Parts: sequence; C-alpha cells; structure tokens
Amino acid sequence: MKHKDGKPGYQQDKGSRVVPMSIMFIVLCGFSFYLGGIFCSEKNRFETTNAKDVANAIQSSKDSVSSSLQVKSVAFPECSSNYQDYTPCTDPTKWKKYGVHRLTFMERHCPPVFERKECLIPPPDGYKPPIRWPKSRDECWYRNVPYDWINKQKSNQNWLRKEGEKFLFPGGGTMFPRGVSEYVDSMQNLIPEMTDGTVRTAIDTGCGVASWGGDLLDRGILTLSLAPRDNHEAQVQFALERGIPAILGIISTQRLPFPSNSFDMAHCSRCLIPWTEFGGIYLMEIHRILRPGGFWVLSGPPVNYEHRWRGWNTTIEEQRSDYEKLQELLTSLCFKLYNKKDDIAVWQKASDNSCYNKIANNAEAYPPKCDDSLEPDSAWYTPLRSCVVVPNQKHKKSGLKSVPKWPERLRTAPERISDIHGGSASTFNHDNSKWKVRAKHYKKLLPAIGTDKIRNIMDMNTVYGGFAASVIDDPLWVMNVVSSYAANTLPVVFDRGLIGTYHDWCEAFSTYPRTYDLLHLDGLFTAESHRCDMKYVLLEMDRILRPNGYTIIRESSYFVDAVATIAKGMRWGCRKEDTEYGVEKEKILICQKKLWYSSNKSSR
Repeated sequence: MKHKDGKPGYQQDKGSRVVPMSIMFIVLCGFSFYLGGIFCSEKNRFETTNAKDVANAIQSSKDSVSSSLQVKSVAFPECSSNYQDYTPCTDPTKWKKYGVHRLTFMERHCPPVFERKECLIPPPDGYKPPIRWPKSRDECWYRNVPYDWINKQKSNQNWLRKEGEKFLFPGGGTMFPRGVSEYVDSMQNLIPEMTDGTVRTAIDTGCGVASWGGDLLDRGILTLSLAPRDNHEAQVQFALERGIPAILGIISTQRLPFPSNSFDMAHCSRCLIPWTEFGGIYLMEIHRILRPGGFWVLSGPPVNYEHRWRGWNTTIEEQRSDYEKLQELLTSLCFKLYNKKDDIAVWQKASDNSCYNKIANNAEAYPPKCDDSLEPDSAWYTPLRSCVVVPNQKHKKSGLKSVPKWPERLRTAPERISDIHGGSASTFNHDNSKWKVRAKHYKKLLPAIGTDKIRNIMDMNTVYGGFAASVIDDPLWVMNVVSSYAANTLPVVFDRGLIGTYHDWCEAFSTYPRTYDLLHLDGLFTAESHRCDMKYVLLEMDRILRPNGYTIIRESSYFVDAVATIAKGMRWGCRKEDTEYGVEKEKILICQKKLWYSSNKSSR
C-alpha cells in the first residue's frame, strides 16, 4: 500500500512474530562470550608462534643486509666472430625494421630483453693491444679496425692510408686535404677565443676519423666527435682507437644526449647534414646544445659557393639560394655571422636574451619559442621539436663570455650547480677535495693510471665530474656519464670544461666494442640494481672494455662478491681492496679483462 503522501509503505504479516530487541541482545552477548573463551584458551600459543615468526623474519632481514649478495657461478660462452663489432642499440642487421625518413633507422633501437646476448664479444683475428698515446693519434693497427672500404674511398682526401700492418692518419679531410693543422690555424685566425682558454669544449658532427678533434687536444680544446654507426666507415671506432673522444650518434628525430647550453663550439666540415631541410630542425638542436655566445663553424657547401660550386655538381644559383636560406635560418635562431674567410664561416649564438624576447613577442615568428612544458635539458629519447630553446634568464654566468677561462673554470663552482637539489659551491668544493684523495688512492691500487697504458676512460655514473678533474693532468680523457634517472648534474660537468653524456645502463652504450681502457663506477649497482640486471650491465662493460683493460668498481660490500663472481665468468681477473678510508661497508674491485681470441666461427 501507499501512505497518504504517496510514498510506499509496508504492513507486517499477521502470522509473523516480532522478536524483542532485548532477547536478541542477550543471545549475541552469549555467543561473543563463547568465542572469547576459545580465543583466550589459545592466546598463548598464537602469541608465541607469531612472536617467533616475526623475530625470525627480522633476523633474516638483518642477516641479508649484513651479508653479501650471492649469485651462481657461470662461464659465459663466446659470441660468434660475426659479432666482433656488435653495437646492440645501433645494429645494422636490424635497420630494415625501421623507417628511412630522416635516417631514423640509424638512431638508437635497443633489443628487447629476450634478445639480449649473454655471450662475450670476441676481438678480430690478429687483434693487438692498441698503440699507445700520443703515437696512436697518427697510427693504429689495421687488424684492430679492419675496414678496407674507407681506405679505398677516402685515400684521395688524405683521411688515412694503409701501410703494411697499420693505418696511418696524415691529418687530411674533405675540406682540409693539406692537413688539419693548417685548417685549424685558419679557424683560430677567425676565432681568437680558441687560443686564450675561452673555448674549451667542442662537438664535431660528422667527424670523419676525428682528425679535427685530435688536433685540438694539443690546443687545450676537448672535442667530442659524433657520427652514426655505419657498415663501412666506422668513424667513431677509428677515433677511439686513436685515443680521441667520440660517441655514436645522429641528429635525426631525437635530441642528442647532452644538456642545453653545453658546448662552447660546434663544427661541421662538409658533414652532409641538411641544415635547412625539415624546417631547420637540425640546426635548432645545435642551437640548443651550444652555450650562449658559443660558435658554430661550417666549412663546405654552401660556404664559398662563388668559387666552389663547380665541384659540387650544382649551379651557382642553387648554391646562392642555399646559402641565403641558411643565413635566414641562423638569423631566426639568434645567430650572427661572426667571421668568414674562404671555405670557413663562423656564426655566434646570441649571448643575451634581447633577440629571444623579439621571438617571444611575435606570435608569427618561426621558429617559435619553445613552451615551458619542454624541459631544455631533457635529452634521453626526447623528440626534436621545431622551436627555439631560450636560455634561462636566471643564469647570468653560464654564457661563454661569463664562465671563467680554462683551466680556471675546472675548479670554479658553476652557476648551474644551484639548480641541483643540495647543490652549492660548498658541496662542489667538498667533491673536489674528496676526489683528490680518491684519485691518489686509485693510483696506488692501479699504478697504470697516469701512464700511457690508459688513455680512454669512462666514469660510468659521475656526479660533478670529480674523477675526471682529479686526473686532468694525466695523458688521458674521461667520458663522464650521468644516468638518465639520476639528478641532472651533467650541465655542471660541461660548465667546468669537461665532456659527457646521458645514458641509461639498462641499455647498451653508444660505442663500438673494445673502445675504453678503464671503466670506473661508484655505487652504480646500489643505485640501479632495482631497474637494471647486474649481469647485463657487466656484460656491456665487457663489450666496451679493451682486452687488457681495467675496471675500478667501487661498491657496497653487499654487491662486491657477486660482481666478482660474474666477472670471473667473463674471464676477468679481480682483486678486492679497501677504500681510502678502510670502511667495511664499501669495497673496491680492481679487475682486468684478459685478451683472448675467438674459437667460434659460426654465423649469427
């Protein structure tokens, strides 16, 4: 039925009985008393059992923390000899899987976990320990980098030539067939800042065999040579075999793995990068990584087109148009022509924000200013965008004219250290002091540091580049790697006049096998073992380490024995040492990779 207000109501059935609430209450209380008696009778047994379980769990946890990680011994097999130059994330055998647009197939494409190799990369037949620095700058063993194609194709340009068992590097190049030293001399006449310590870091895009970077080392300029993996030329492998800094990479659809405002100078010597195509996006990336006031140097088409166009299989009108497009693009990116003579033209990036303010205030400007959602330093698998990264106005002392000249800048706390949580001049100076002590201790444990036995070094998880700074007077160079998952300290590394890159150690590094003499890590497994399988990180270390090369593994005691066990399976010889402070919670493993030759000739 319904109430008179129309809402539904219910009428009790006459045959049913109503149970008084007081009776229900008494029944429930009696039942509860019964259950309580059962619980109390078993209370002691439950408490005793649970207490023992908890105590055992806590003790087990303590034991696991105080003891070391244990892993099973394993002897890794040899990979096929076809893998002697294997670069997992830039593998030419996989290129067909990826697009050809803007050469995206040459970018990083790492294999999935189930395709990772669990074998040891063999050296080529006849491999010899590399020729030592500085002699290596001028020659290397042919069998270490056995590429006849580049010798035949580039012999007329004086890149290199084969004589007997060696490749010789006369110092020539496409735009400097008379020698790189004369070429750099001409460049210094156009850029006096190259001679007084103002210019310290440079990047060479499309580096050839890195002769330009090699020549600049004697002039106090540290150059990172960049080139993609290819089937024939192996430009980066030649560079590292010579002892010159280099890394695999290409400007395509993703940012280069460097922070913004890093390099003092960028160079392209007929590098064949189509700077004005695709809306000028490649030159926008050069703009991003170049420090305010930094220089971009171009030699080759379309520079000096008035006299060179006949040799470029084009017309003077086409070359004039290309040059005008380039100049217009550079102007829109706040570059100004700094100097020009013959085949070399130099542009300088704006050192203040007056030009960028005009872009921001012009809604129709192209390229536009990047919006705030795009982090300027985000550079690990970050897509390129057609916009201008404007330098942060709060950084008044990060421009080329403002940073101290080399070598003073190495020991001066950079302005950008304040962007790091907990970063300050005090922490920077403390880090410097700490690494002076550590480097001294490392040299006692490994006397080869500072000799011609060690040239190419990688600090696999640096903070401020302290290790590199502590060995700056030794005949070596250091690739400073900052984890893409760690605090962004790489700008500080560049600001102090050192070089480095972002990387994720769950993946393979962008280099060829057998390219580093010494790998150093400081707590890498403690920091990354929750993400990265230690076995694969160590196998990657074995891939990029030269035979007879060394590792300094500074780790918590929990990981050291496990690392040593895996290292033994990779044919490394290791010894455990105390740190400089002799604490038990942290140890140092000094390991050396053995030289062995492949007995496995099977194909992939």
